[in-house]
Amino acid sequence: MFLIGLGTATPLQRYTQLECWDALRASDHFPNLNPRSRAILKKVLGGNNGIRSRFLAFDSLSEAFAETPDALHARFAKYAPAVAAQAGERALRDAGSQPGDMDAVVISTCTGYLCPGLTSYVSERLGLRRDVLALDLVGQGCGAALPNMRVAEALTASGRYRQVLSICVEICSAAFFLDDAPGVLISACLFGDGAGAAVLATKPIAGKRRIQWKAAGTTLSAANRDSLRFEQKGGMLRNILEPEVPELAARHAQTVLTEVLERTEVSRGQVTGWIMHAGGRNILLAMQKQLGLTEHDLRWSASVLRDYGNVSSPCVYFVLQATLKDQADGGLWWMSSFGAGFSCHGALLEVE
Repeated sequence: MFLIGLGTATPLQRYTQLECWDALRASDHFPNLNPRSRAILKKVLGGNNGIRSRFLAFDSLSEAFAETPDALHARFAKYAPAVAAQAGERALRDAGSQPGDMDAVVISTCTGYLCPGLTSYVSERLGLRRDVLALDLVGQGCGAALPNMRVAEALTASGRYRQVLSICVEICSAAFFLDDAPGVLISACLFGDGAGAAVLATKPIAGKRRIQWKAAGTTLSAANRDSLRFEQKGGMLRNILEPEVPELAARHAQTVLTEVLERTEVSRGQVTGWIMHAGGRNILLAMQKQLGLTEHDLRWSASVLRDYGNVSSPCVYFVLQATLKDQADGGLWWMSSFGAGFSCHGALLEVE
């Protein structure tokens, strides 16, 4: 399978962390938080946490505090199809493909729910064929991009699907929640909105840089399920984010990397590029330590985190796009994501 097109998209409005802090401090919610919670928010939004700005689906930051189930669902229903379709359109254009060329579309999300699913709305916006195989994947959290692409791998390997459109979209601002739990507060300061898309095909495009999907792996750890997940509270999604997540992510990422390299008989030193999910500054530091990487190795992940925040499942599309735009040296690249479950995924790419 070959990745022949790539696209990303965000809502229009971009906000700095300091703008978010000022809006929060002026809100009616702020006095209801205890002193420790206010101190956490000030430290994360006002300090150096690796994030400079985020794109959020608000015309004004005051909308962030309209915390009702109806308001959050309306935000997801308005923005998720639009942002997903824009990323898909850009991926199609990058691939030189037409909407009618898509034999299947696979869309992943965890920050909202629609029935019919996002594939119905995105297929309509993009003008995909009425007989396109449309698959909606939900509940995989930040790690969803790699399982999504593995579905495309299976479809193309079957010989019945020549091109598959893979999309991940998260409107994280439709799942913001404020209370005095540290993990909930940090989540509100960390996540941004966006979508990523890729066109995956059975054949590469002549004259274009070739990106071949070589092998992939996954590990699921139910014992760590409660460390990173959503729960429902008051009819709204509330993110559970425990302090051990960076260590868990790095440890499981090492496991998947080792298993795939052993299976493909590739040495660690042959990997020249690192497309890692930018879950947060502490995540990247843990990955750097566990995998023996350098700041230079993770520079593309760090740049995405700085400019977009943690955009959840679309993140690796953004990081891959940044790496390609930087004309990084070819060779074997490792792409990895992790998320709720606790799940961790990885894929080996060969890039000319």
